[in-house]
Amino acid sequence: MKLLWSPASPYSSKVRMAAHFLGLELNAIRVDTNAGPAILVDNNPLGKIPTLLTDDGAAVFDSVAIMHYFDRLAKGKLYPAKKGKRTDAEVLESLCDGICDCLLAIIYERRFRDEEKIHQPWIDRQWKKATSGLAHLSANPPKSGKKLNGGHFALAATLDYLDLRFKGQWEADQAPLVDWLAQFEKKFPAHQELKPTA
Repeated sequence: MKLLWSPASPYSSKVRMAAHFLGLELNAIRVDTNAGPAILVDNNPLGKIPTLLTDDGAAVFDSVAIMHYFDRLAKGKLYPAKKGKRTDAEVLESLCDGICDCLLAIIYERRFRDEEKIHQPWIDRQWKKATSGLAHLSANPPKSGKKLNGGHFALAATLDYLDLRFKGQWEADQAPLVDWLAQFEKKFPAHQELKPTA
């Protein structure tokens, strides 16, 4: 399988961590979404990453669809079998992806607008959403238990992205999540090589 990805993308990181955890081999192809390479836009009309190209020629996108595709390939090893626990894992993943959506909205506002056109109230609103999500997670840190799941990889990728782009702006208020990430790394030693990087 081929994975079209970008090193800084938390969604790409989540998917790559899950594949490693499940022992799935990926040919990771780095793409620049701004350049709109043919291999990306021909397989994903949105031109977004990550996009998975399966062995049978199908394209799977976005990261949640890829995670569930991996779960089916691995016969249910990425999400809990019990319905309640599976729902918890899926909601955790959704919350983490939503936080990342807010963080990326901030980055794009700063990166792609002329300085005089940057809308600070928009940035503040996105940051408030992100910190609200983080506060909820700090008050209710997920249990890793005996087995990691898709929600755990989403949370790790989210915290990694915060560390990459917002270092020093979140850790003091979210000590339980800093501790959670340290425990996650003990259970998943490949974390360092698969986290988002600039």
